Amino acid sequence: MKALNLQPLPLADRLADLAVEALIDEADLSPKPGLVDRRSSGAHSDMSLALMQASALALWPCLRHMAEAAQAHGQVSPALRATLGRIGREGEAAMLATTAGVNTHRGAIWALGLLVAAQALDAQAEPAAVAARAGRIALFDDPAAIPQDSHGTQVRRRYGASGAREQAQQGFPAVIGHGLPQLRRSRAAGASENHARLDALLAIMAALSDTCVLWRAGPQGLQAVQTGARDVLVVGGSASLDGRRRLRLLDAQLLQLNASPGGAADLLAACLFLDKAGSL
Repeated sequence: MKALNLQPLPLADRLADLAVEALIDEADLSPKPGLVDRRSSGAHSDMSLALMQASALALWPCLRHMAEAAQAHGQVSPALRATLGRIGREGEAAMLATTAGVNTHRGAIWALGLLVAAQALDAQAEPAAVAARAGRIALFDDPAAIPQDSHGTQVRRRYGASGAREQAQQGFPAVIGHGLPQLRRSRAAGASENHARLDALLAIMAALSDTCVLWRAGPQGLQAVQTGARDVLVVGGSASLDGRRRLRLLDAQLLQLNASPGGAADLLAACLFLDKAGSL
């Protein structure tokens, strides 16, 4: 019997695979306070786990094309930024067609698209270098972008909070400075992968001025998210008995406030992608 001659997948395909896997892993992670997971739709009456998974799969061509575009351009440049913007809008249209108009992953398209492109420019780069390169791409304006008065824009204007754009331009500090270090600390302490990922999410929630939370619940909601996430980590994280109790209390509080840390969820997906891409 002749052995199968399996050729390695092209880099762009592998990066798209990892990015979609990160999105699905983020959606599946449970129990996430206020967010869609295996238990419920959290604070999102228009979303479900199945919808999140379908949305993630629909983004695979977009993410692969972004990686291919980075390889074709070969360097950080305004031209690459313009190409990524066009591909991102096409990806958003595919997402909305799949979800019947529900915005499941607009922020994730922005974050993961930049990171996939940055990783494609240097497949062996460390996460901090990839995030910094993604930040340099994000600093360029997209010449074809049409200004929109989005929820994030309104929140930035009302509260002066930085959003997804600024996180990217700064090299994803919530991921590099908080999410990834906590993921590794929890693993090193013997936590299961599920608990390590929950702790990474909580670390991001504690540090991020999440515009999704501010839009839904204002400064009171943001304070509840940040304080509650820190409380879980301080007592030993989601793997500890006290941590689990506090996580349940945080979830109940966010549901009462109708607050969803959607920005932190997008950045957790970015965190998981960078973690996975380190094995390329």
